[in-house]
Order: sequence, then C-alpha cells, then structure tokens
Amino acid sequence: MPSASTEASTTVGAVSATSDTSDRSPAADSRVAPGGPGYRRMSLALFLAGVAAFALLYSTQALLPLISDGFGTTASAASWTVSAATGALALFVLPMSALSERFGRRAVMTASLVVAVTVGLLIPFAPSLGALVVLRAVQGAALAGVPASATAYLAEEVRPKALITAIGLFVAGNSVGGMSGRVVTGWVAQEWGWRVALGVLGVIAVGCAVAFRLLLPAPKHFVAGSLRPRVLGRTVRAHLGNPLLCRLYAIGALFMAVFGGVYTVIGYRLADAPFSLPQGVIGSIFLVYLVGTVSASTAGRLAGRLGRRGALYLAGGTTTAGLVVSLSDSLGLVLVGLVLITAGFFAGHAVASSSVSHTAKEGRAQASALYQSAYYVGSSAGSTLGAVAFHAGGWGGTVSMGLLAVLGVVGITVVGSHAARRGPVPVH
Repeated sequence: MPSASTEASTTVGAVSATSDTSDRSPAADSRVAPGGPGYRRMSLALFLAGVAAFALLYSTQALLPLISDGFGTTASAASWTVSAATGALALFVLPMSALSERFGRRAVMTASLVVAVTVGLLIPFAPSLGALVVLRAVQGAALAGVPASATAYLAEEVRPKALITAIGLFVAGNSVGGMSGRVVTGWVAQEWGWRVALGVLGVIAVGCAVAFRLLLPAPKHFVAGSLRPRVLGRTVRAHLGNPLLCRLYAIGALFMAVFGGVYTVIGYRLADAPFSLPQGVIGSIFLVYLVGTVSASTAGRLAGRLGRRGALYLAGGTTTAGLVVSLSDSLGLVLVGLVLITAGFFAGHAVASSSVSHTAKEGRAQASALYQSAYYVGSSAGSTLGAVAFHAGGWGGTVSMGLLAVLGVVGITVVGSHAARRGPVPVH
C-alpha cells in the first residue's frame, strides 16, 4: 500500500486543474485557510477518511499465510483477497471521480465509506475463500470514491496557498491507515486469528468513518455538473493517445507490480524456515514503508540533478539491488533488501506520477485518475503474479518476476529517451 508520499504524488494532478482556476485575492476568498473556521475539522475529517480507506484496502495483505492455512489453499489463491480489492479500485477510480462531479465530493466519500466499512464488518464471517474475494472486490470498488473525491473537495474548499498542507494531512492518513492496518492485524491475528484481526480493523474503520462524517464541513464552493460521458470519453481518449502519458502509466504499473508482489509474498517467506517469525513480527515488517516517505520526498531533488529519466534509472537500479539482496537467507540482509526495494519504488513512483501532471496540460484530473487506475492494476497483477511465482519457484520466483518488471521500466525509459531526442511529444 502507498505511503503518504505515494498518495501525494498520485493526487497532485487531480488537484492542479481545480486549484489553478481561481485568482481571487485573499480578502475576497471565502475558502478556508489554516487557523480559519472549519480548517482543523476539515483536515482531521479527511485524515480519518484516509486512515479508514487505506487500512481496509490492504487489510488482508499481512494475513495471507493465516488465510491460506484457514482455507487450506495456496499463496496464489489467497493473494486474490488483495488483488480483488486493488483491481476493483483501479476500475472504479474514474467512474467515481465522474460521480463526484455530479453528486458532490462529500456525498460520494460518505457513501463509499459506508459501503466499505459495512463490508468490512461482514468479511470476518466469510464462509469460503471465494466469498472473501467477492467481498474484497466490492470493498475495493467502494473505496475508489475516497481518493477520487478527497483532493477535489480540498481544492474547492481550501485556499491555494494552504492546499498542499491540507492534502498532506489527508495523505498522512493514507499512510497511517495502510501501515497501521497491517501492523495491528498482524499482532491481533497472532493471538486470536485472522478473522478477529479483520473484525477489529473493521470496528476501527467504522469509528473513523463516523467521525469523518460528523467532522467534515458541508461544501460551500461545489458546483454540480453533468456526468457528460462524451466529454469524459474524449478527454480519456486524448490522454491514452499521448505516447508519453502511456509510458508513464506503464512505468507506474510496473513499479507497483514489483512492490505489490514483494509485499504480498514476504509474509510467507518470513513465516517459513529459516526465519519462522511470528505473525506479529511479520506485520511489523510493514514499518519499512516509512522509508518511502523519505525517498519520495527526495525524488524531486534527484530529478533536478539527474533529470526525470535519470531519476527513473536510479530508482530502477535501487529496486533491482534490493531484489537481489533479498535473496539472502540472512534476516538482516532481507530487511536491507526490503528497504532498497521500498526506496526505489517510492522514488520511481513519485517521479512518474508527478510527470503525469507536468505532461497533461488539460484534463489533469482525468490524467491523474488514469495513472491511479494503471497503478492499482499493477498492484493487483503484481500481487497475483508474485504469489504464483512464489508457489512455482519460491522467493527466487518472486524476485525473478520483479526483475522482469524493472527491466520493463528501464526499457520504457530508454524508449522515452530516444523519443525525446527526436522531438517533443504533443501534450493535451
């Protein structure tokens, strides 16, 4: 699951088009600012929405070994509890963003969280793996409404100079939710099993969702529009016809395929010999995500020194080094490998996602939504393929899958370098 910096980079494009539309003076601007009425409530509400959404989205990832044992199934089959959620989110991000244009950001986020937490309370009672996968798919589709609406809400209700800070708090909620969800479920499951762990997480998400709805101020600057599927379709087709944007979408998907595959399977590896770690310790491994906050925040400086393509090469090289180091049977070296994989992934993802916003001069919200769709498709595919590779060839199989994905990133970047030498790509 993406950390704060990851989600920040994927939402910048969605915000930029909206936040740039107003040049009102501060005195005439009725939108909220730090210290103003409603700002703290708004920030806390969206922080809690992020916690609930991203804790639920990846809730089963740290529990896959226990789910496999509980249903007597393989790692690749259990991995569908992650892939179904992220895949459904990928499919529904764009439609949910369109619904929020018609029915309002707060209404869509509220409906999304109500459905997601309701399903979260049902998931611990899933009678079979198939039922669990279906419930997770429904949950992922519902959760698509949160990232699709939150940044647009902030862009409309917060003054431009305070917008990055406000988004940062929402994104911090994403990070806290994604990381703490895995850690909490790991330790609870160690004592009481995976069903109780998911139940506890569901109750926590309910509390966050209720507080979100009570705290979030009613929007004052939202103007409803029509769904206009033809206009949306033209914008999407224009973005998909831009070779540079398509390369960036592919890079984001491939980086996430590596990341999703590694973190879906790592629990199985650490639970087996020679490590044989308890479930609580395995869940705590996800604290490595904090490395991503640092690497993503430095990606801009790297791109400034090396250029965007240079930064992508460095990110790919760092990820490759981490994959190779993780092959060791030393727990210390495995952790070093995870740190390098995480740092490389977040840096590469930050560069690619920010490049989408830089490239798309019109329809940036849709360009960002398409990137998020590709990103979560990569997460879904990587989770499944990584587990299949692990089942077939152990950790070495998962590493081989990751190396192929990184090779794809490098190949696409090389193609981009050649295209840049031939001349600029028209942007939309």
